[in-house]
Amino acid sequence: MPEAFVTGLDDQTRHKMIDLLNARLADMVSLTLAVKQAHWNVKGPGYIGVHELLDQVADRLREGADLMAERAVILGGHAKGTVEEASSQTKLDAYPLEMQKIEDHIAALKERFLKAGEMVRDAIDDASDAGDADTEDLFTEVSRTLDKDAWFIGSNAAP
Repeated sequence: MPEAFVTGLDDQTRHKMIDLLNARLADMVSLTLAVKQAHWNVKGPGYIGVHELLDQVADRLREGADLMAERAVILGGHAKGTVEEASSQTKLDAYPLEMQKIEDHIAALKERFLKAGEMVRDAIDDASDAGDADTEDLFTEVSRTLDKDAWFIGSNAAP
């Protein structure tokens, strides 16, 4: 195992947090690629606004994934962020490839954002229970961003 750059956490806690970070990293990679799939294929009224929003959302997802990956390495682990790892480990459903309508993309993305947010909130609790306040705080930051982007995306749905 690589060198750890933290003190005050026992090996068992560090290993648990590394696994937790990598599990949620897989979801973030999967969600980022789903957002880009929608970005590339979305069509319909309001296209440009949704197209541009999804690019911004993908950037924020990559930032969250980067935080998780770096924290796993800081704790003495490896970041497991390849598309192959994400594909085999994500808890999110595969994103449909043939979808085009804005309303269909919005519904599919909103569902995935809500699921990812739920899993990250569970990770907040797990990190808190393990006594790793820094990882807990990282997940809290990611959770707020996921919730905000779920709102941005979901607000494009017809009333």
